[in-house]
Amino acid sequence: MSRIWDVPVDDSTRVRDVRVATEEAAARAGLGPHRTATAALVATELATNLIRHADGGRMLVDLVERPHAGGRRSVQLVSLDHGPGIPDIAVAMRDGYTTAESLGAGLGTCRRIANDFDLHSAPGRGTVAVARIDHEPPAGRERTPGRGPRAGGVNVPLGRAEHSGDAWSLVGDGDRPTLMLADGLGHGAMAAEASDAAVDALHGLAGLPPDETLRHLGRALRRTRGAAVAVAQLDLQAGRLYFAGIGNVSGRLRTGGTWKPLLSQPGIVGAQAPVSVQVQREPWQDDCLLVLHSDGLPGRWTPPDDPVLLARDPAVVAAVVLRDAGSAARAVGDDTCVAVLGGAGRGTPSTGSGD
Repeated sequence: MSRIWDVPVDDSTRVRDVRVATEEAAARAGLGPHRTATAALVATELATNLIRHADGGRMLVDLVERPHAGGRRSVQLVSLDHGPGIPDIAVAMRDGYTTAESLGAGLGTCRRIANDFDLHSAPGRGTVAVARIDHEPPAGRERTPGRGPRAGGVNVPLGRAEHSGDAWSLVGDGDRPTLMLADGLGHGAMAAEASDAAVDALHGLAGLPPDETLRHLGRALRRTRGAAVAVAQLDLQAGRLYFAGIGNVSGRLRTGGTWKPLLSQPGIVGAQAPVSVQVQREPWQDDCLLVLHSDGLPGRWTPPDDPVLLARDPAVVAAVVLRDAGSAARAVGDDTCVAVLGGAGRGTPSTGSGD
C-alpha cells in the first residue's frame, strides 16, 4: 500500500518536513537523483509560499500512477491554504518571477520543471496548487493535454496516519474509461488492504459495465473486511455516463450547468452486497464534470460552480472540494478521498492514488 504524507505547514520548521516527505516519496517511486531534487525544490517552494503568503496551510504528498509513464508512479504534491489568494495569477506564474522573501524559484519555475503544474486561487478564499513529478523531465515548456477525459484526485488519511483506507483508480484509455473510488471498511491498514484489493482487481476488469465490475470486485474482496465502492464508466461514442455504487460512497455530476447527485445502494462490497445492482444512466458531454467521494467528506458539501476552477486540472478541483468542505471546527471522522473526472482539455491524467 502507498504511503501518504499530510504535513501541516504552520511555521518555517515545517518546510523541512515537507522536503523530507517529498524525498521519501521520490525514493519510493524510484525517481533518480535529478528528479528527486526537482520534486524537493517544488515542494520547498510551495511550502515556503504557505508561510510567507498564506499564514500557513497544509501539504499532501502522494504517489499516483500515470498511463504515459509505463505504469510507474509519480510524486504528486498538493498545497492547500485559506489565505488571501494571489492578486495577479498571470504575474505570479511568470517564469522567473518571485518575491524577495521566497527561494528564488517561483511558481513559474515550478511549472516549468514539474511534469504537470496547475493552481487555482480566489481572493479571500485561498489557493490550491498541484504539481506532479515524473521519472523523466517534461519534453518541453508548453505541454498540450491529450484528448479525452482527465482524472485526478486527493486522498487524506484520518489523523495524518501513514496510510489511507480509501483509494481511487482510472482504467481504460479508449472509448470506455472507468473511474472507481473504494473506501475500505473502517480505517487504517486493514481498510487500506481492502481498497488496494479493489484497485488491483479493477485493472483486470476494464471495459465491463459498472454492475458487473462491482460483482467481480465482490469476489475479489471476500478475503478482506470489504469496502464501499463507486464505479463510473463513460461511453464516449454514445455520450453516456453509467454509475453504480454500494455503500457510503457517492458522487455529483455537473451537466448542463447544474449538479445532480449520484447515489449508491446500501451494502458492503465483499461482504453484504445487494443481489441486484442499480445502474444510473446520464448524458455526458465534454463540459461535464464528475466528482466521486468517500464519506469522509461532509454529506452536505457544496459543489463548486466557479467556471475558472472547473477548467483546471481535476486534482486541483478535488483539492478545492476537500479544502472548502472542511474546517477546523468540523472534525473529520474517517479517511477522505475525492476523485474528479472531467472532459477533454483538463490537465494530464493520473490513474490513481493510495493503491
